[in-house]
Amino acid sequence: MSKSMSASRERRDDGANHPQVARTIPEIRELLAAAPGKAGAVTGLVPTMGSLHEGHLSLARRAVEECDTSVLSIFINPIQFGVSEDFDSYPADIDGDLELAASAGIDLVFAPSAAEMYPPGFETSIDAGSVAEGLCGQSRPGHFQGVATVVAKLFNIIRPGRAYFGQKDAQQLAVVRRMARDLDYEVEIVACPTVRDSDGLALSSRNAYLSAEEREQAIVLFEALSLARKAVESGETSAARVKRMMRKRIAENYLVEYEYARIADPDTIQPVEKITGGPVLLAVAATIGSARLIDNVIATPPGG
Repeated sequence: MSKSMSASRERRDDGANHPQVARTIPEIRELLAAAPGKAGAVTGLVPTMGSLHEGHLSLARRAVEECDTSVLSIFINPIQFGVSEDFDSYPADIDGDLELAASAGIDLVFAPSAAEMYPPGFETSIDAGSVAEGLCGQSRPGHFQGVATVVAKLFNIIRPGRAYFGQKDAQQLAVVRRMARDLDYEVEIVACPTVRDSDGLALSSRNAYLSAEEREQAIVLFEALSLARKAVESGETSAARVKRMMRKRIAENYLVEYEYARIADPDTIQPVEKITGGPVLLAVAATIGSARLIDNVIATPPGG
């Protein structure tokens, strides 16, 4: 974004420049309309639920680098949580998130309330279709309907030319891609690599729930995926054998409650029985203490 808008950002008590923050839909639209830029300028959107970490910041930095105006949304979306899930306890730190957004160079932050996004009488939702039915969709009914609905609203509000999502949430990525295609959104969905700690654990806001011992055992998810990827890349074609391999490795850690190990088409999320041809998605989910964690990798068989 140009220096003129950067200079108009809020200054906090520490003297640092921070993104302009909009709390309502009219406010963010006004800020976007005032953003300087030539014809064809591109707005980049990074949708988040806050509690930012390096995974989010990698998306934010890419949006800043590739777009004329960068917007990061912070909204803990109530309609994507089930009745027994962690909506009420989901970590939130808006001041810390604004500091991190500033460090990444984000221009605008959109941080609406639930009432702003879902006013009284709100009834419309988006059926995410078959791509939402497997993997996490099986154990979290309605989750991806909530995801698709809020992302559709953000696309309509922000009108981004590019939107940035992490590969860690592979099914969410597939749902958003399908929705954008089916509903003719003029937005490029940009997939960014999963960011991991040095021991391989995928960064997640829910990692904050883990005790030291749980955190140590949580790396088994990536270990199981790495074992499976090696098998696929070495020529193993039986999805059943690869799934058993992942399940067995996860079961070796007593604090880890296995949920699933699946092999799927990365675009349709439909199950794969025989691994031949192109890349496949290897995905796992487990509960560790109070945290439900997911992870995935892409594996390409020989000649794929």
